[in-house]
Amino acid sequence: MSDILDRLQVVLEQRRLAQPQESYVAALHHQGLNKILEKVGEEATETLLAAKDAEHGDASTRQALIAETADLWFHSLVMLSHLGLDHHLVLDELARRFGVSGHDEKAARQS
Repeated sequence: MSDILDRLQVVLEQRRLAQPQESYVAALHHQGLNKILEKVGEEATETLLAAKDAEHGDASTRQALIAETADLWFHSLVMLSHLGLDHHLVLDELARRFGVSGHDEKAARQS
């Protein structure tokens, strides 16, 4: 899976430098962080709604949840790119937490 994220990172960096009329990603960067955050929030809401539908739904509602989650991840990657952050930092953080109880990890952040 990391391979697709690496490939997407390259494309996101290329499009970040493109003209806004040439690329959706470039247009988002041109509009600034607030627009990107708006899109992340919109996609998060759509993902939540799709999850509610998928809980007792059929294959099409589950596929809709997958599509909305992909949109959320994509826009989150655009956000990280806009801030000059690499997705590997997120993967590293997940790896750091792997094998650590969620309760313990949360308690460590609060102290």
